Amino acid sequence: MKKLLLGAAVLALAVMTSMGMSLADEEKTAKNTIKQVMKRCMKGGLCKKVAGGEGSAEEKAELLFMFESLANNEPPKGDADSWKEKTMALVEAAKEVVNGKDSGPGKLKKAANCGACHKAHKGKKS
Repeated sequence: MKKLLLGAAVLALAVMTSMGMSLADEEKTAKNTIKQVMKRCMKGGLCKKVAGGEGSAEEKAELLFMFESLANNEPPKGDADSWKEKTMALVEAAKEVVNGKDSGPGKLKKAANCGACHKAHKGKKS
């Protein structure tokens, strides 16, 4: 009987944990709209800090996560292929920074070209 109760408790804990992680992941992803990514990473200076070599490991990981969520959004206007190209350049550069590659900061600075992206994609969906 004890084994049955222990098994049920372990199963219940596993289900609750997986549900909790799933809800936490959904909540974290749901929070990362384009506007929120821009506020934290660009206007907030996280991208500049990381590209300048001053970011902590946690900040580098956060930047990567934020840019990945940015890439999962749809562009407010413009071509979806262009959006994918520009956002994936940010993601790939952030990955290089996280992985400690010397080329990462330079690629991140180049990929974080606000004017090029805004000209093609900023605004209301058409």
